[in-house]
Amino acid sequence: MKRYEVVREIFNNCSNNQMRDVHIEDVSLDDVDAYMNRYRVGKDIDELRMVDPDGTIVYELVCDGLKQRVSFTEA
Repeated sequence: MKRYEVVREIFNNCSNNQMRDVHIEDVSLDDVDAYMNRYRVGKDIDELRMVDPDGTIVYELVCDGLKQRVSFTEA
């Protein structure tokens, strides 16, 4: 089981508000993709998974119009 710092960013849909919600937590996981199932909610889901050069796993999700970015950095 690996330990990760998880950063979840939720982007605001309001055109005049550029702020976003940011949630940070430490978790121990065997399967990062299985953990992501909690955020794959909705009928229309687009997802992109990337791995940064430093090993950080980044998911960009758009679920029914709500854009989110979830980053997993190994601790």
